[in-house]
Amino acid sequence: MRSRTGLRDCRGQALVEFAMCAVLLLALIFAVIEFARMMLVYTTIANGARIGARYAIVHGFDNSATTTQIQAVVNDFLHAGTINTSNATVLPTYPGYPDGTSVGCTNPGCLVKVTVTYPYDPLLTYFSLGSIKFTSSSEGVITW
Repeated sequence: MRSRTGLRDCRGQALVEFAMCAVLLLALIFAVIEFARMMLVYTTIANGARIGARYAIVHGFDNSATTTQIQAVVNDFLHAGTINTSNATVLPTYPGYPDGTSVGCTNPGCLVKVTVTYPYDPLLTYFSLGSIKFTSSSEGVITW
């Protein structure tokens, strides 16, 4: 049988255990939120590159899409997401035909490649993730 003095020694044990578990639980919750946000930003960047490439291939031969027009389309798409468009870099290029000839052509059959780069800014800066840049490219063939 325990004496009353033995019970007094472990009175704050539950509080200490709760504090340790709460800190770990909060760290886990914030990590899940941060990684989910990273996935959201990356998929938005990837879809922005896809949208820019699609715009360029559809507006190819007859009405060549300019670099400014492609950048505007991609920035409009990124702005609808959670992306700060002033930090995003959109680079459309025309590498030519699939065999590498006629670089810069806008004829049907030529390739167009749109690359979007965005520096990721974490919500919580307590744990530094370093300098993370998301880059996604999409390319297509000008059809008409």
